[in-house]
Amino acid sequence: MIRRLAFLLLACCSITADAQEPAPNGPPVLALDEAVKIALANNPQVKNAELTASMDEDQVSEARTYRLPSINFYALGSQLLTPVDFTFQQGAFGTYPGVGPIPSTDTKIHTPLRPTFYGIVQVSQPLSQQFKIGLNIRLAKLNKLADEQKLRAQKHSVVNQVKKGYYAILQTQSALAASEENLKFDLELDRTTEQQVAEKAALKAESMVVKAWIGQERYNSLSLRNTLAGQKEQLNSLLGRDIRTDFAVADVPEATGEEANLEAAQVKALSARPELKEGRLRVEQAELNRRVTKAGYIPDVSLSVNNLSLTNVNLLPSYVASAGVLLTWDPLDWGRRKHELAAAGKQIAQAKNSVSDAESQVLVEVAAKFRKLEESRALTVVAKLQLDAERERLRVLMNQFEQKVALLKDVLQQRSSLESAASQNSQALLSFWAAKADFEKSLGEE
Repeated sequence: MIRRLAFLLLACCSITADAQEPAPNGPPVLALDEAVKIALANNPQVKNAELTASMDEDQVSEARTYRLPSINFYALGSQLLTPVDFTFQQGAFGTYPGVGPIPSTDTKIHTPLRPTFYGIVQVSQPLSQQFKIGLNIRLAKLNKLADEQKLRAQKHSVVNQVKKGYYAILQTQSALAASEENLKFDLELDRTTEQQVAEKAALKAESMVVKAWIGQERYNSLSLRNTLAGQKEQLNSLLGRDIRTDFAVADVPEATGEEANLEAAQVKALSARPELKEGRLRVEQAELNRRVTKAGYIPDVSLSVNNLSLTNVNLLPSYVASAGVLLTWDPLDWGRRKHELAAAGKQIAQAKNSVSDAESQVLVEVAAKFRKLEESRALTVVAKLQLDAERERLRVLMNQFEQKVALLKDVLQQRSSLESAASQNSQALLSFWAAKADFEKSLGEE
């Protein structure tokens, strides 16, 4: 019995590390860095954000095309339902000496009922519109930069979710390993207790207590296996791969040293958080949009070349070509542009207010995550000291039990206390790393 209890003590001492080692023939180990890399490459939400940023590049290229000449075709093919007739009275074009009236008699030109075709080709090169086009190109570029910050925020969110999911699996895997070790010990203890009951050296009630522990431990193992399976499926989904892919997780290191002071962390977050960068870009967009709206007062002036083709229409020429300057302007807008400018100015104020509010929220969040990380780090120290104390108590009780000055129930109770302390130590360590992941996300780190 003493050897078995010694084995339990050794197992509990190393539960937060050795329990994570997969069997030689077990599933492959998935390191945290590898999980993050896979998620950034395959996560559907990250892919969609990347596609959005890619589409923005197309929109920038599209905006540039408006600087170039445009060609427009207008065509109408039709069947005359009524004839097109032209009548020129005698002398309609004048009377000249030696020639007489032109035409000399009344002349009628008749276009019969037959198919006709009208075609216009117009080539235009924008001139005054180049200023507005340039502003729209800049707007498209700013939108691309803003969506790139959205992509960064999405990546940060996915990385944070992967880390938390990974730590949750690690905690469950550690608890399952401890439960399986406890079950082995309980089964061996049950065998020994049955012998002692048969030899009248132990009470039947003690044997029943051990059997109850076995039943509870089996239930715990089943519940932990189901929890672990669900957590692995969720992490596989985040990684963008088949949720049935089996894997094991690697152990996390001990808590690292303290971070920089809170003020430095807040300054870093204000300069690096993607949503703040996006908000500042939205302010630039709103200001630029107001300039675009104001440019609506500028008339549209273009160089224009036009070709007109007419088929099966008598009297009219079959081909007419012209070149010149085309001006388009709407001088009477009934105050429309004025209201558009007023709305654009309010959008600028909204964007600035949003950035100011976001900065305040970031400062609050960084402070909260920083304090939470400090608490988690302090808790790991307490949990480690408590675990060491419980180990020492079990060692002392084991010696006393060997000398028959301690009861078996005292040893079993201390065994439960050690198991609880080991679990709390593991949970404290993993909570620290989860808090660290949240703090890193709040800083906007890549």
